[in-house]
Amino acid sequence: MKLHFDFTKTNGKIKPMHAVGQPPADICDDGIDNSMFHYLTEANIPYCRMHDTCGSYGANVFVDVPNLFRDFDADENDPASYDFAFTDALFLKMAEAKLEPYFRLGVTIENAHMIKSYRIFPPKDPEKWARICEHIVRHYNEGWANGYRFGITYWEIWNEPDNEEEIARNNMWKGTKEQYYDLYAAAAKRLKECFGDTIKVGGFANTGLYLGYLEKEEKYKKPHEITHWEERAIYHTEFTRGFLRRIKRDNLPIDFFSHHSYMTVKRTEQIQAYTEKLLAEEGFPDIEIHLNEWNTDRTRETRGTTKAAADVSAMMIAMQKTKMSVMCYYDARFGTSVYAGFFNPLTEQPFCTYYAFKAFGKLYALGGAVEPTGTGDGVYALAATDGKSKGVLIANISGEEKTVETDLGSGYTAYRIDEKHMMTKTRVSTKAIKLKGFDTLYLEKNG
Repeated sequence: MKLHFDFTKTNGKIKPMHAVGQPPADICDDGIDNSMFHYLTEANIPYCRMHDTCGSYGANVFVDVPNLFRDFDADENDPASYDFAFTDALFLKMAEAKLEPYFRLGVTIENAHMIKSYRIFPPKDPEKWARICEHIVRHYNEGWANGYRFGITYWEIWNEPDNEEEIARNNMWKGTKEQYYDLYAAAAKRLKECFGDTIKVGGFANTGLYLGYLEKEEKYKKPHEITHWEERAIYHTEFTRGFLRRIKRDNLPIDFFSHHSYMTVKRTEQIQAYTEKLLAEEGFPDIEIHLNEWNTDRTRETRGTTKAAADVSAMMIAMQKTKMSVMCYYDARFGTSVYAGFFNPLTEQPFCTYYAFKAFGKLYALGGAVEPTGTGDGVYALAATDGKSKGVLIANISGEEKTVETDLGSGYTAYRIDEKHMMTKTRVSTKAIKLKGFDTLYLEKNG
């Protein structure tokens, strides 16, 4: 195959497709251990979504609304009713690392909810909950209650309320979809009335618009017994349409729509196309779209592997070419979870997956997007330029060896990313680049 690059033509900006969820933070004797934050800074990571922050149930001190406002019957106008201590400490460390929080207003997932649920019930007074959220925004953006002026842009209202239609099985929202719509209406109106365009408000962190790929696959087109997975997918779409129609009906504010996908690159491309189509059908063709939870390789076998590095590279490249506005990989925590794809908990060093994000961060820093022609056949490529320097990211997720002819010319330094090469220099002929199965290369030429 052949790739043609024209650096005289840019197609907008490289978008923040390499943001993350959860920073690699921990509580230590003297506060917050941020010793690994420099890796995110070095990768030009722009946003870090604050959901499930620092462990199960939000470690009972971070970010979650019930952690920040512990007694719902207290006076929401009194600074003494709030406990910002640990979140303040975390956000100060993030500010030093140039990481902007992407603030999820809500609660951490309760995976043990079938034993007992604690905080995933609808707030008993949505209007008061909205006023509490207002004061949280004021604390972090306007200095209220000995606060800060961090200028946090994105404020997301709850997470995955559509996780299950049957309330007893839902580990994020023990209520009906109408109760969530009411909560969103109260919070979105209050926040936009108070802060206007200084912030962006949205939701609802859809669990997954998986009908986008299910409808494409032959086995789902034929008559068959509907599985629970399909039932959930249908509900996720129904919940979304109901949400968007409520917003239209009541003229509610919404700056962005967020959804999730833990599927392959190909399936997520189908999901994103479906999402864009659905939003357009419901009257939101130009809204910001955020994929703020995604992970292609969350298994013991593939976490942190060569395959994972190629997959995440291809995903970021693929979504750059859609209407996607922001993506947050789930996640950048330091630990043993299969979702924690950035760092090896035994060596305390980055997996090669991290270096795929660092390579994309170099494109992001260059700014101007250059989309090559000729991609396909499992090979994904994207370039960027600032008018002088150039960068190129190429990923092969086909699993087969490929030879890619390019017109890049000479003068490029190439870096390979895999389990043995943590973005290390390698010899490459740009006339005919030989890619191994699941190979990732970053090439740069300084102007």
